[in-house]
Amino acid sequence: MKRYASLLLTLALLGGCNKDYLNPSTASQEQVISTSDGLITVCNGLQYRFTTGGALSPLYNIVAAGGLTTRELTVINVGNIEEYNVSLGAGNVTNGNVVVRNLWTQTQLVKANADLVLANVGNAPDAGTRSGIIAYASIFRALALGTQAMFFEQGPLAVAENAPFVPRVQLLQSAVTQLETAAATLATTPVSADFNSKIVPGINLANTLQALIARYSLLAGDYDKAIAAAGRVDLASRSVFNFDDNTRNPLAEVTFTNRNVFEPTDRNLGLPAALAPEAGDLRIPFYTRAAPTSTQNRGTGFYTANSAPIPVYVPGEMLLIRAEAYARKNDLPNAVTELNRVRTSFAPATTTTTGLPTAPPGAGLSPYTGPLTQDAVLLDIYRNRQVELAFQGFRLDDSRRFGRPGPGTPNAERNRNFLPYPRVERENNPSTPTDPAI
Repeated sequence: MKRYASLLLTLALLGGCNKDYLNPSTASQEQVISTSDGLITVCNGLQYRFTTGGALSPLYNIVAAGGLTTRELTVINVGNIEEYNVSLGAGNVTNGNVVVRNLWTQTQLVKANADLVLANVGNAPDAGTRSGIIAYASIFRALALGTQAMFFEQGPLAVAENAPFVPRVQLLQSAVTQLETAAATLATTPVSADFNSKIVPGINLANTLQALIARYSLLAGDYDKAIAAAGRVDLASRSVFNFDDNTRNPLAEVTFTNRNVFEPTDRNLGLPAALAPEAGDLRIPFYTRAAPTSTQNRGTGFYTANSAPIPVYVPGEMLLIRAEAYARKNDLPNAVTELNRVRTSFAPATTTTTGLPTAPPGAGLSPYTGPLTQDAVLLDIYRNRQVELAFQGFRLDDSRRFGRPGPGTPNAERNRNFLPYPRVERENNPSTPTDPAI
């Protein structure tokens, strides 16, 4: 982590305190974080760093790494050697791989700058502005830590020279603890009008805090907390990362609007035959084209235009979190109830005023009729997660968590368990652990 300390200010100077991410000045780090406007500037920079920049963006690399390691996505042009090597997996994914490097370094920068904001939030004199800053920085800190935990066995929590690594579950737990602190602050101190007027629009703070508590509590194995937090999310609300022709949707920009990099493997989303989406599932035509032309990418969903918003979470994720958590507690009746809320929904896809989607349609399927056993219910939850959350980067973690066949086993459904640590970290931090074998 030696190099990251010197890069802390770069994120602050990338993001402007207005909604267009304008560079406000060449102020020093101390000047930027000494005022409310400066802290809001860095908050906008957190979103800028996490969401934009094409193939540099964490959003792009989350989707690429999650999909290419699990056959959800396939490389169209093998000249894209970094993505192609991720699709081959095993030893082909080295610690010099650009997908690995960008996924690691960009999320580390987001986390470091979020920590900087949280450490200096007292410089905002208005309580409502502080509340908004804490919530916003906590969300992006959690997204950074959660991303690292989904793809790497360990990661550093501290921003320091030779920072020690901790197990991935500690990364998740740290994210949840900070989210809970932010949620408590937000509940007692509403966000100020000043903060709302200067922050990039699109994220519902209260619902996103609970959604991420639910997501990362599930991944950490805290099922009661996951159930409770998911239940507090207003399923009618939407939280999205917004884009335009200047700050572009990275998946649309790089891959889903062309046939150069990767696309969905097939309309079964690369799932094995036994887990293929059910006939008539209304989510499949939302996420894929049935008969793409020679110039069309098979994938659609949230990546059809440079200005298409990307959801921070979709409502169905919350229902499936509750279903999985109940199933893992062996409360199968409640698990099936939540699962059926996803399976039997006929809700249309929600869209913006310009017709761009912010959530998929309901599946439009019949209720679950399989065996009322933990394994069977979890298997159907897994299948529905792969459709509901297609091309959103979750499948590698899902594949491990649900015990799907891993690399080196018959009918393997993923080509690695975790990614190696990038060379830039190893060369600058002697605390970096040994790379996982696969």
